[in-house]
Amino acid sequence: MSTTFTIDSATSRATPVSAPMKRVTVPAVRRRKGAEPLVMLTAYTVRTAQILDPHCDMLLVGDSLGQVIYGLPSTVPVTLEMMAAHGAAVVRGSYHALVVVDMPFGSYEASPEKAFESAAWLLKQTGAAAVKLEGGTAMASTVAFLSERGIPVMGHVGLTPQAVNALGGYGARGRSEAEVRKIVGDAQAVAEAGAFSVVIEGVVEPIAIEITRTIDVPTIGIGASAQCDGQVLVAEDMLGMFERTPKFVKRYGDMAGYIGERAASFAEEVRSRAFPGEEQTYAPKA
Repeated sequence: MSTTFTIDSATSRATPVSAPMKRVTVPAVRRRKGAEPLVMLTAYTVRTAQILDPHCDMLLVGDSLGQVIYGLPSTVPVTLEMMAAHGAAVVRGSYHALVVVDMPFGSYEASPEKAFESAAWLLKQTGAAAVKLEGGTAMASTVAFLSERGIPVMGHVGLTPQAVNALGGYGARGRSEAEVRKIVGDAQAVAEAGAFSVVIEGVVEPIAIEITRTIDVPTIGIGASAQCDGQVLVAEDMLGMFERTPKFVKRYGDMAGYIGERAASFAEEVRSRAFPGEEQTYAPKA
């Protein structure tokens, strides 16, 4: 963890305004329990953050960047340095949303002390407001350790992608009574330990409804239920950048098709020498 990233507040405004908006805070998120649903999308770059920021309460710098940005087979190979670089970019590109950064696999599981070291470094490097970590009862002591030391933690239960090797895939969770009890117990444990919100991913709907009803912090659903206190999606999935997406994704566009069509038009004009034209060419001085 030797890389250093500079946080320049002068470049952290998506849109120049005379009185910059105050960012959404962790206490403000907690107060949204049972109120207007919270909106969260992933962001990994400055420009994406600039575009999404006005519409979101939270921006998640997810370790899904391993697959979306780097083409990795899972989130497991993602490093703290990757998360720090992209987290700092998203903070620079936003001014309103609360920015949450995922703690990658291997950076927090060994001990609460290890988790604090990793989380503190991430927040220093990025300027983000909070971290997210996966796991339930087994991670409760770590959530408490971080929360008691001033590091806001978002929990993550249900389908936990970092545990894909142990889970055997990305299928929905909660098909058996034992699994239902475990997931509900996991959410309750991290909420009681001090998590300010909990992501519930890839579970059968009654589980998400029960968790939302029984814990006193907001739940953020992804493949869970509309009854959660908020929703999150990977922005590239939502925008239609990939042909294959999980069942729980609603595609709000076909950006992959749009970009492909524009690239084809560019290629055609280059090959026919229609581009660059007179408007795109510098003329000599008279």
